[in-house]
Amino acid sequence: MSPVPGLLIHSELLSSDHTRPKVCAVSFLNTTPLVWGMLHGQQRGIFDLDFQIPAVCADAVASGAADIGIIPSFEFTRQNLEMIAGTGIACRGPVRSILLISTCPARKVRRLAADSSSRTSVQLARVILADRYGVEADVVPHAPDLDAMLDLADAALIIGDPALRIDPSELPYEVHDLGEEWVDMTGLPMVFAVWAGRPGVVTPAVTEAFQQSCRYGRERIEEIVSSEAPVRGFAPDLVRRYLTRHIVHELDARDYAGLERFLASARALPAISAR
Repeated sequence: MSPVPGLLIHSELLSSDHTRPKVCAVSFLNTTPLVWGMLHGQQRGIFDLDFQIPAVCADAVASGAADIGIIPSFEFTRQNLEMIAGTGIACRGPVRSILLISTCPARKVRRLAADSSSRTSVQLARVILADRYGVEADVVPHAPDLDAMLDLADAALIIGDPALRIDPSELPYEVHDLGEEWVDMTGLPMVFAVWAGRPGVVTPAVTEAFQQSCRYGRERIEEIVSSEAPVRGFAPDLVRRYLTRHIVHELDARDYAGLERFLASARALPAISAR
C-alpha cells in the first residue's frame, strides 16, 4: 500500500523532539481558506496554529515565538525570512476589506486615523494618498471605530472584518477601496500578506503542506461560508462574494510583480513620525 501523502509530510515536518512547527495565522476572514486544510483536511495536526492580527504575526516570527507566519507584505523585507511560494492574500481589483473613508476629497486629507493592526494597509494608504492624490498625511493609530476616528481626523483607514461590517453605499462620506485604487493606479495586483518563516524552516515539505491546505480551502468555499458566516455575524452572500470575487489566495508571477512594485513605493516614503 502506498503511503498517505499527508502522513508523509507530517512525519517529515516533525522535529527531532517531535514538536510541531508553530504557525501564526491571521484571525480575519480573508485567511480562512489558507488554513482550512490545516483545520479540517490532511494537513490537520501537522502545525501548531495560533491566530492573531497581522502585525502580531510578524512580531511573533521575529521574536521566535512562531516558526512561520502570515506576514504583512511591508514587513517581509524588514525581517530575514524565507517566503512560502504560491500562497498568500492578494487582490486583483476591489478588495472590499481595506477602506479609506474620508469627510473630504482624498486630495485634501491631512490627518489619517488608521487601524494599525496591518502595517501593510497603513503603508498602502500612504502610498495611494502620496502617489495618486499628492498628499502626505499625518497618521494617527486608532482602534477601528469610524465615528471616533473621523472626530479626530479627516479620514479613517479600516481593515479586515471591521471593514466588512461597513456598507460603503450607506455612508455619507467619500469611500476608497484601496485594492481598487492600487490596481487602477499601477495595473498590477496588490499582495497584502505572504506566508514566510525563519531561515531553515521553509522546506519543500512545508511549502507543499501550505499549498495543499490553501487548495483544500479554495475547493470548499461553500463549507467555509456555512461555517464562518454565522460565527462572524456576516450574511452568507457577503462571505461568498468576498472569498470568490475579492480575495486571491493562489499567487502567480503578476502578483509577485505587484508585490515588488508596492515594496518599492512604500520604501520611498518617509518614515512615520512617532507620536
